[in-house]
Amino acid sequence: MNPRPATLSNFRNLLDRASIGNEMLALAGELFPICRSISGEGLRQTLARLSEAIPLATREVKSGTQVLDWTVPKEWNIRDAYVKDCSGRRVIDFQKNNLHVVNYSAPVRTRMTLGELLPRLHSLPERPDWIPYRTSYYAEDWGFCLSHRQLQSLTEGEYEVVIDSTLEDGAITYGECLLPGQSEDEFLISTHVCHPSLANDNLSGVAVAATLARALAPLPRRYSYRFLFVPGTIGAISWLDRNQSSVAMLKHGLVLACVGDRGNLNYKRSRRGNADIDRAVAHVLKTKGSPFAIRDFSPYGYDERQYCSPGFNLPVGSFRRTPHGEYPEYHSSADNLEFLSADHLADSLATLLEVIDLLENDLRFVNLSPMGEPQLGRRGLVSSLGGRAAKDDHLAMLWVLNLSDGTKSVLDIAEQYGLYVDAIRRAIDALMAARLLDRLNTEAPLPRTLMAHA
Repeated sequence: MNPRPATLSNFRNLLDRASIGNEMLALAGELFPICRSISGEGLRQTLARLSEAIPLATREVKSGTQVLDWTVPKEWNIRDAYVKDCSGRRVIDFQKNNLHVVNYSAPVRTRMTLGELLPRLHSLPERPDWIPYRTSYYAEDWGFCLSHRQLQSLTEGEYEVVIDSTLEDGAITYGECLLPGQSEDEFLISTHVCHPSLANDNLSGVAVAATLARALAPLPRRYSYRFLFVPGTIGAISWLDRNQSSVAMLKHGLVLACVGDRGNLNYKRSRRGNADIDRAVAHVLKTKGSPFAIRDFSPYGYDERQYCSPGFNLPVGSFRRTPHGEYPEYHSSADNLEFLSADHLADSLATLLEVIDLLENDLRFVNLSPMGEPQLGRRGLVSSLGGRAAKDDHLAMLWVLNLSDGTKSVLDIAEQYGLYVDAIRRAIDALMAARLLDRLNTEAPLPRTLMAHA
């Protein structure tokens, strides 16, 4: 990273995208070989690596614990798994690719014919060289995944089948990183960390979230930032169960998933649909100048569906590039490190920083000279030569002055009048330096001349 700047805006401007994109790609590469699941040592190993980069506290919830309407399952760990043919050759080998085993498979040690084994084998006939990813978290079962080409090569005979795993009382584990700010109001960043060797889903989200936390840690912050690295569904539900009394402090939130592929940015709104996070992401995407898509909330997806369940209805949207299930490589061995792009990881990070910068500075201001338009020329804020069309910065100053009656925030001005946030910020800085504008003290009443308009 570059030397630590004093402000988030400076950090955004100094961001070395090529360097930081490669850093995130390298982190994903370190984590890729680990066999993760919703519990177990692979998950703990992953969180331990992240704790080397950010101040990450690990939490555990014991098996059998009731969390909202769910029960924490037994802990799963695996040492080895294979299918051997009659010659002793491993025709399916967990050591070569951890996707070869149905995640959460119960222990097995037996011999069976090909006919008996076939119902336990999963492949993708339409993608004959890819290995699918399958799970069995909440119903004790077992199986293997393999490429369809491998499946077709199996011959009649007896096979040795071994899954050296354990399903025992233990715990699920999740990571939590809190960066306190000036306010106790919180900005939540949540990402699932349970998938095994799948790069875009979701080592991309893990790498971007960890890098974002590392970037924000040394900077002054208005909000407090809470980063959650959770096993999908059960992790978010466990966190919500444990924090029901404090979720009211959460003012903005994003779930990160599938943020490293080469697709366009795609945002799914919170259940509220018009929360400040929805408005801020939409404004940033509209002003980036790149193709994007915005979708309404649906209860199908990642952990945004937990945070946005009707009993909580938190302002949490889903930030992604190509949505899950909409790229062929999804949940298969083709979602590998080559599928990730350092440039697109960096673009995802830079866009998130822009959204955060906007919300950090989404303040309301008061025009200190509201009776008529202040004379900007004599204060050196615009050219004294008249008769020319207003430039962008001049126009931004006029809008800021006109709308700063204590009722409009920076985001209100930006989205309603089509102004770039950076132009608004420059206008605010110039007008405050000229003593024409001041930040509204939200704890004090509005000035008397503005009360009628509040």
